Amino acid sequence: MFLAMTCHALGLYAQNDAPNKQSPLTAKQQSIITISALTARGELQTLKPALNQGMDAGMSINEIKEVLVHLYAYCGFPRSIRGLQTFMEVLAERKADGIIDVEGAGASPINHKADKYERGRTILGELTQTAPEKPMTGYGAFAPVIDIFLKEHLFADIFERDVLTHAERELVTISVISAIGNAAPMLRAHLNICLNVGYTPSQLQHFVSVIKPTIGKKAAKEAQRILSEELHHKRQ
Repeated sequence: MFLAMTCHALGLYAQNDAPNKQSPLTAKQQSIITISALTARGELQTLKPALNQGMDAGMSINEIKEVLVHLYAYCGFPRSIRGLQTFMEVLAERKADGIIDVEGAGASPINHKADKYERGRTILGELTQTAPEKPMTGYGAFAPVIDIFLKEHLFADIFERDVLTHAERELVTISVISAIGNAAPMLRAHLNICLNVGYTPSQLQHFVSVIKPTIGKKAAKEAQRILSEELHHKRQ
């Protein structure tokens, strides 16, 4: 009963996984948003029913683990590890209740022989649909090592893993950035990437409504402001 009430309060329930005009994001996508935002904020008790809802929406164990691992790049190891520990508790409780969850496919081996920096640079270029700057400017020129970490680790090591699609990883990313706040340029950039990887404006509008109960009215209003500016810019 508590689980049902909490899920209802969070707006987590969805009738099916098929997009429609009223609910352009699928149940799985909505679960990715809520799980990511709650983990980023460290709200572990509320995360538990969200994890249950994710499993009930058809997410595999490995997909949820990948969501929780991916978000460490944006909100740090402490939040990510606490999310994983909470997920372990949820799985143990579900097993005790006789629920058999699907493990799902693990990550395929990455055997690329190409330079890791260039692999990451290529993936970033595909996501942004631009050629990444070279030579570097801005923060990359100020602290070149972070540009190396960004290209080699985030966009090569992490984004090359195939448990989640690039579109799903971007949904995790904008959820975490919205949840932690005060990172408007990054949110702006990743909302643009979301459009590049196939999300529609209506789906991104729905993203804001899904994440609002988790991050609060003020943070959701800021996310909506940035999204509206970007959609206006795209229309021009």
